[in-house]
Amino acid sequence: MAIVLTESAADRVRDHLTKRGAGVGLRVGIKKTGCSGFAYVVNYADEIRPDDAVFEARGVTVVVDPASLPLIDGTVVDFVKQGLNEAFRFQNPKAKGECGCGESFNV
Repeated sequence: MAIVLTESAADRVRDHLTKRGAGVGLRVGIKKTGCSGFAYVVNYADEIRPDDAVFEARGVTVVVDPASLPLIDGTVVDFVKQGLNEAFRFQNPKAKGECGCGESFNV
């Protein structure tokens, strides 16, 4: 089981953790919502809870709650800049479909 960050995503997380001056890594999870059923939730992790799964990706700690992990295991997280827009993008091998806007997915 693993969550992988591209170099671009890892650089973004490291930069923001440095600017924040706090945090242990990136927390990735899901919530039920959106057009397709689930949406990704990305925050900076300020703590690691006892039941969290913890991965190391390109020198960045990635933290995932146990309920989210089965649905996002194997996901590659990228950070993409397109013109004025920038966002994390997810390549989830478990996703069977995504909504048109790319904000939600189903399994």
